[in-house]
Amino acid sequence: MGCCHLLVDENREAVLLDTGLVGEPILIRRQMRRLGLAPDAIKAILLTHGHLDHAGNVAWATQWSGAPIYAHPLEQVHIDGTFPYVGINRWCGRLEKAGRLVLGTGQPASISHSLTDDELLPFWGGLRVVHLPGHTLGHCGFYSPRHDLLFSGDLFASYFFKVHLPPAILNTAPGLIPASLARARELNPRYLVPQHYDVLDGELHRQRFDRLLLRLAARRTRARVL
Repeated sequence: MGCCHLLVDENREAVLLDTGLVGEPILIRRQMRRLGLAPDAIKAILLTHGHLDHAGNVAWATQWSGAPIYAHPLEQVHIDGTFPYVGINRWCGRLEKAGRLVLGTGQPASISHSLTDDELLPFWGGLRVVHLPGHTLGHCGFYSPRHDLLFSGDLFASYFFKVHLPPAILNTAPGLIPASLARARELNPRYLVPQHYDVLDGELHRQRFDRLLLRLAARRTRARVL
């Protein structure tokens, strides 16, 4: 299950972190009504990356709210559905093509603000861009110093039955993933929230992330021994 997050600050200004694949427009509108917020309370749409399950409703979201789209510039081709998938990643392209055809989501939309690594965004008390390439070349997380919380995008998925890296067919540059994992670990946030999880519990996901790193390290050690 992929998630998008609505972050609302003390001034009742909001940002939308990813836009989901299908059904999210209903949920987003419903949550905004519950909070007594008009669409223009959303001041920015932040994308961790441009895969369809994260950016499928971005065209709708920017039209509905009037909010600008913030994403790494390398993600524009993913948003547009024109990324040249090769090798095993062709399956990712085929899945996205089928999703656009069947679900009617994924209309192109232009990035309004190109994110850069370590950039501090003036939303939710300050959100720092953390470039975490590997899943895609422009994949980014967002770190809140105020809450000591990292939204890690698709760096890993966290479910009670399995904590894992994204499947190989979905990773554009898998050779960059180890460095991105290390960067998230060095950042050392108290709370960590991926975009695919079972329960919203940042402390739990941080613990699972640490166990995942230990498991990956043990696997590398066994491979060297063999």
